[in-house]
Amino acid sequence: MTRSKLYTRTGDEGYTGVLGRERVPKYDLRPSAYGDVDEATSFLGIAKTLMASMEHRALIQQVQHDLYALMADLATLPEATTRPPWLKRERIEWLEAQTDALEAAIEIPPAFILPGDSQAGAMLDTARAIVRRAERQVAHLYHQGELRNNDPLRYLNRLSSLLFVLARHEDRAAGVEQFTLASLE
Repeated sequence: MTRSKLYTRTGDEGYTGVLGRERVPKYDLRPSAYGDVDEATSFLGIAKTLMASMEHRALIQQVQHDLYALMADLATLPEATTRPPWLKRERIEWLEAQTDALEAAIEIPPAFILPGDSQAGAMLDTARAIVRRAERQVAHLYHQGELRNNDPLRYLNRLSSLLFVLARHEDRAAGVEQFTLASLE
């Protein structure tokens, strides 16, 4: 069996391929956006290993699958689209339903909560911050007309809310009685 190499050397000059047979600088907005999503996916993987709830772990795994579809959409040039988007619009509705159910099951104080009350919660909060960075990059792509629709932007926006409430659930599962609130004094 012949094994392929993990490296191709095609990026040695600082360019990367996107779907549509074009090469762009690695610092271009498109690879920056899907790179941020990839980073968030990796942090979610760490969070998943720390989470107390198997149900929440399964939820994160579904999100990770969605993020791979979202990255494929981000890597596709609008003029190269020959198929429907990989990220299905129903996944945004699914994300909203998950967030609503989790939010209804926990009381969240009307104040800023400092990350770090539990390991899993802190990792989810870190992933949330990375998702917010990715959201800013995707918003830039969308506003420049570089995406065929705003579904990736909508998904990331909803995902940050889900991760916030999920982090609070994991804090509770770790025995946190009161969330650490930010002081503005």
